Amino acid sequence: MPAFRTASEEETIALGEALARDLRPRAVVLLIGNLGAGKTTLAKGIVKGLGAGDPDQVSSPTFTLIHEYPVAKSKVSGGLKVYHVDLYRLDRAVEVARLGLDELFEKAAAVLIEWGERFPQLMPAERIEIHIQADAGDQREITVTSITS
Repeated sequence: MPAFRTASEEETIALGEALARDLRPRAVVLLIGNLGAGKTTLAKGIVKGLGAGDPDQVSSPTFTLIHEYPVAKSKVSGGLKVYHVDLYRLDRAVEVARLGLDELFEKAAAVLIEWGERFPQLMPAERIEIHIQADAGDQREITVTSITS
């Protein structure tokens, strides 16, 4: 279980870019942490690293629930479409099931899910879990775990 420390928003975005290099089609990534832990900041780096957008284009999909970032046309190869999902405002599994996450999990894309740990029964058996713990100031401790069935 790799562990990383970042000391600024820029470092967290850079870590997201680095982590994106290892993502493959059908990657499901749970971004786990308290409010303000840096889940969306890490997502900004992952989206950038996959060639799907600039960090300033990435925002939390708290109210829209799902943002879609297509692969940039200028991306030479290796880029993935990204779906960024936020389940914070949903309370019941039936609400989450209506979003059609199963369909997203079947696409050749990376699916980043904030608050997905609240609905483990709806998450695929194979996934990546990234735990983000906010420390003093902008410091973060980030651990990455690959879950397989």
